Amino acid sequence: MKNKLFLFLLGAILNFTFFFSVKATGQTSFCRDSVLNAAREIINETDHCALITTDSTGLPHVRTMSHFPFTPDFVIWFATARNSMKVTEIRHNPKVCVYFSDHTKADGYVAVIGKAEIIDDKALLLSKKRDYWDGIPRWKEIFVLIKIVPKKLEVINYPRGVNSDPETLKAPSVEF
Repeated sequence: MKNKLFLFLLGAILNFTFFFSVKATGQTSFCRDSVLNAAREIINETDHCALITTDSTGLPHVRTMSHFPFTPDFVIWFATARNSMKVTEIRHNPKVCVYFSDHTKADGYVAVIGKAEIIDDKALLLSKKRDYWDGIPRWKEIFVLIKIVPKKLEVINYPRGVNSDPETLKAPSVEF
């Protein structure tokens, strides 16, 4: 009986010690540049992303979007119809999330949380024109731009080893 109790206590102590040693050494911190480079890689490999807004009842609304090349400071641009639901939702609540992932590769994802702004600037719209817009009658009058200024970026990039914290499961992030 004493041997069983001793073995039980020894096992409990070893498990406790192992758990806390893994917890202390298992966490990985990433420098800002590593997180941003991992995010750039995922974003550059995706042609489409998801724009998440909030509707007037507070529920999330997700749609697939084709983004313009993002800027070095991770500002994201889209074009859309000025009378679209997303424009209405952004005017009501500019807090948005843009989600990038290529699910055919499952290499990871990037979530950019930020503030959206509707930009009604014809010269800027013309500078961002895409060839297929020529097939859309009156696109110059219909389209406006959406500018997303990032506040926070979260990234998982498995090939680069940028993974979630093993204890909290939070993705590495950068605040802007």
